[in-house]
Amino acid sequence: MIETKRDKVQKFTIVILTIFAIVNFELLFLKFININNSIISLYTKISIILLIFYISYRLIKNGITVQRLLNLLPDIIFIFIGLLVTDSERVFQFFLIGRQIISLINMRTLSNNKGKITDKISDNPPVLVMLTFFFTIFIGSLLLMLPVSTVHGEETTLLGAIFTSTSATCVTGLIVYDTGTHFTLFGQMIILTLIQIGGLGIMTISSAFAIILGQKLSLRRESIMQNVSGESSKLDMINLVKNVIIVTITLELLGATILYFTFISKSYNINSAMYHAIFHSVSAFCNAGFSLYPDSLMRYLDNFSINFAITSLIIMGGIGFPVMKDIQRTIKNRVSFKRLSLHSKIVISSTIVLLAMGTIVFFISEYNNEMKGFNFQDRMFASYFQSVTTRTAGFNTIDTSNLSKGSSFASGILMFIGASPGSTGGGVKTTALVVVLVAVIAMFRGHKDVNIFKRKVSEKIIKKVMALVAASVAFLALMIFLLLLVEPFTFEKTVFEAISAFGTVGLSMGITNSLSSAGQIIIVLLMYLGRVGPLTLMFAISETKDRSYFTFTEEKISIG
Repeated sequence: MIETKRDKVQKFTIVILTIFAIVNFELLFLKFININNSIISLYTKISIILLIFYISYRLIKNGITVQRLLNLLPDIIFIFIGLLVTDSERVFQFFLIGRQIISLINMRTLSNNKGKITDKISDNPPVLVMLTFFFTIFIGSLLLMLPVSTVHGEETTLLGAIFTSTSATCVTGLIVYDTGTHFTLFGQMIILTLIQIGGLGIMTISSAFAIILGQKLSLRRESIMQNVSGESSKLDMINLVKNVIIVTITLELLGATILYFTFISKSYNINSAMYHAIFHSVSAFCNAGFSLYPDSLMRYLDNFSINFAITSLIIMGGIGFPVMKDIQRTIKNRVSFKRLSLHSKIVISSTIVLLAMGTIVFFISEYNNEMKGFNFQDRMFASYFQSVTTRTAGFNTIDTSNLSKGSSFASGILMFIGASPGSTGGGVKTTALVVVLVAVIAMFRGHKDVNIFKRKVSEKIIKKVMALVAASVAFLALMIFLLLLVEPFTFEKTVFEAISAFGTVGLSMGITNSLSSAGQIIIVLLMYLGRVGPLTLMFAISETKDRSYFTFTEEKISIG
């Protein structure tokens, strides 16, 4: 049988990947037996040379295009890191090992004509979303471990890097290192980039690149975009992505402009004021809660401009892109807001009600506690800000660790509810809350249908919402139980930390820095699954299972 050109290329690739794998395992072995660092450095350089050779071979054989260069961008970046950045061998090793695991899986599926693993991942958008978030966290962790990312004299551990990268990518805001003092400007920019990627959604970013390159979005990519954006109906996905990018940049620049004039008035120089304004604007719109100050925004408790800009950005980022698009269309067409979609009506009304109720609750609960001695204006600022930030933002203008029990309880409820579908925030979402409440009211009133704003909610949606809430409560309860087993903190602080992580909020009662390694891993899982979403996880698991088309005999059970 004549060997085809494709067979030769495949065999060559398998040989190169096998060499990579051998070198990587040798690197790990040498590290564990404490061989001289110069030997490990030599092996790292050999791996870099092999990787350069492999990339060059692919480009020569397949031709150089913008798309291929973008696909090879992570390899190119880490080649430069391995060659130019001192003490980066460990980071390059982790990257190479992770890269080779993926490559070997791909080669294994390529050698199998059925391509089972690849097909299952490609045809299951929720799984693809989960994997893209995972690999973004992985790359971010490696970059944060670089010596250039950390201030001289400080050290970033592997677990600490993973925790920080997860918190940034999942736009949470929980930190084990102070962002402003532990990380250099390079490290802070890595965190800011992860925040922006996590806020917009990785598939949104990749689709934007596809548009820039003049490519047409595939049906699979459109399905992923609908999952990320919260849109359920058929729509022009290219225009949606363009709107997402334009709206995000516009609002972040507008917020940064307001913050800039505030920071410049606080004796910051121009460059520092501009950087602080952009960082906090992006962090606020993406509902991340990362701040360059060790006390978050407590120093700006009485500053109207800071309170207005940050809370407005949080709210706009939290209502979701479909709602902003619907509002924009309504204003442009000069029609009544009654013409808004049911989704937009639910999101806007529930957001207003939750913000108002939260403000009242915090005003009352903290009147003689954390806000004791405040004047009326500061009490209102602090109460409103706390009500907004518990909706997955993570900033704080009062000391969260000293909140009363009533405020802690209210915060837990608001953090669990979170933002809205298709937004930069987490939680079970406002629409789920409204559907559950209306369904319960309809049941007590004996109504057959569940109606909201004179529109009927389908039974299929109600079942999904109930499953989402049940899965969220079950998963959160399990993680809280595990945290209580491994951590010595009080029940109140532990539960608060867990809900904050799951809702991707980022508020803490002061225990994040003191978490054990096991506790940090649990929080990382909470942040990751809280951002990806229990519903996405459930679909990812159930998507591959066979569906049943028969029913069993019905029988009644006692429920009370």
